[in-house]
Amino acid sequence: MQDPRIRLLCAFLLSLAAFASVAGAVAVFVWWLVFTPRWRSIRHRTAILATFVLFVIIAGVMTLAGSDGLSYLVRMTAILLVGTWLYAESCAGDFLSVGTWLFGTRIGFEAGMIAGMAMQMANGLFEDFRRIRIAIGQKGQAWSIRRIVPVGRVLIHDALRRADDTAEVLATRGYRNGGTICPHFPTTVPDAVAGICAVVALVLAYLPLSEFFILNR
Repeated sequence: MQDPRIRLLCAFLLSLAAFASVAGAVAVFVWWLVFTPRWRSIRHRTAILATFVLFVIIAGVMTLAGSDGLSYLVRMTAILLVGTWLYAESCAGDFLSVGTWLFGTRIGFEAGMIAGMAMQMANGLFEDFRRIRIAIGQKGQAWSIRRIVPVGRVLIHDALRRADDTAEVLATRGYRNGGTICPHFPTTVPDAVAGICAVVALVLAYLPLSEFFILNR
């Protein structure tokens, strides 16, 4: 998907649809199968798998507590697929361009810059995590759950240090607020079709299936 505006709109609408109902989550999954490169769009599969396992555990606890754990698992899995697709498709400057186009050169520029910096920080965390795993393997040590806490502490410390360094650089260069950018959005027919289908998925999420079949009689 080339137009970042439609990409972000689709991600927002599909997340709402998946969160609303199981029918919406199923519609989101169908959209994901049709309009994305599917498994090729999933980066950092270990982290995604760990997140899915966490969802399974939470769903199991909810089921034991008498809640609808299966519904939670289906909806959160659909949201996870949308998030991984958005992360894989995003390019540098997308959030800055869309924010400036949507909210102007002051608030929009700052919001887009913050979102872009957060995405860059996420990429840095994944790379640091990969290097730590390689370093542990080179030492001949096995990766285990007990290493999660110290590794997490190191990652958080590095992320905070990078945030301080970035703030210092911006202050040194005299940045105050806002900025100017001339975004260009290449819109294609497949992008428009994907956007329309995302709207349809949201409608199906809030439309009871019984009423849908009545309308088709």
